[in-house]
Amino acid sequence: MAKKIGYPVLVRPSYVLGGRAMEIVHSSAELADYIDRAVSVSNDHPVLIDQYLVGKECEVDAICDGDTVVIPGIMEHIERAGVHSGDSMAVYPPQDFSQEIQGEIERYTIDLAHELHCIGIMNIQFIVHEGQVYVIEVNPRASRTVPFLSKVTDISMAQLATQAILGTKLATLGFKNGLQPLRSGVHVKAPVFSFSKLNNVDSTLGPEMKSTGEVMGSDSTLEKALYKAFEASHTHLPDHGIALFTVADPDKPEAVALAKRFREVGYQIDATVGTAQALRAAGVRTNVIAKLGESGEDAILDAISDRKLQLVINTTSQDKATTSDGYRIRQAAIMHGVPLMTSLDTARAIVQVLESRAFTTKPL
Repeated sequence: MAKKIGYPVLVRPSYVLGGRAMEIVHSSAELADYIDRAVSVSNDHPVLIDQYLVGKECEVDAICDGDTVVIPGIMEHIERAGVHSGDSMAVYPPQDFSQEIQGEIERYTIDLAHELHCIGIMNIQFIVHEGQVYVIEVNPRASRTVPFLSKVTDISMAQLATQAILGTKLATLGFKNGLQPLRSGVHVKAPVFSFSKLNNVDSTLGPEMKSTGEVMGSDSTLEKALYKAFEASHTHLPDHGIALFTVADPDKPEAVALAKRFREVGYQIDATVGTAQALRAAGVRTNVIAKLGESGEDAILDAISDRKLQLVINTTSQDKATTSDGYRIRQAAIMHGVPLMTSLDTARAIVQVLESRAFTTKPL
């Protein structure tokens, strides 16, 4: 089935919640390893295989009374599809979707609410891939985004859904069908993690949810709202310092553009050999730092523990073993309180904040 769909594919057990044991696999060998390592497979416990599309993810919460479908807003994710929605940063209103894309999301939400005979609240997650909107999943329940969206839109969604369930027509409460008018400002929801308190939990973001809470930042611009959200989640970066890049081969082209932006705002770039070669080939001045065990000393771990690094950007393909270099680097960053990014999209958001601070004399 995986070969028929085409790699990469998303694999997950049929009997878990919260994305538990869900992974993206890129080959038959990785799929075989996943089956042996991660799940129990039987006729009663099949493994589900879905096509994986790279794209921009978003979600909506909607309330329906059987006729009117109230959509308070669309939340655009910072991290691309493949990161669990609970671990993604989300922005209201969406910053990168055209009116046409937003119109499609609105139409699909209304159609799904009616076809599923929803009375009350529902959550839908979408992916925008090559200009086309796809539905990832529909959940006929309240989502963790309800408090966030209720606050930023001033629509008491839980109360409204309860009224709909009890038979009140939403139109009589003054609500129109579809997307509601935009509220002022930009609002960012950011996840909070507790990796320092959870043993043997890999901090790499993926389809399996790992966050233990969330915060929000609100302001007049995206950059200011992002800044507040990062600060609230205890992710603070100074205006200059050293950023360590150690990324998987497929991520190296994206890492080049990102490293250039960090250089331009005043950061020195350190990188492991393979990543450094890619960065230097693209004209990015980079210091090479030895991989673990290469020089007889753990230079990377020492730099992290001595707080010589202000940021670690580490992406990985399949180094999930607790003895792998990537895992050890991530754990060291967490242990010593060094900001860690395992998604280039999150790192791109934080350099956007640094850029906005570099070109303004006013504090955020």
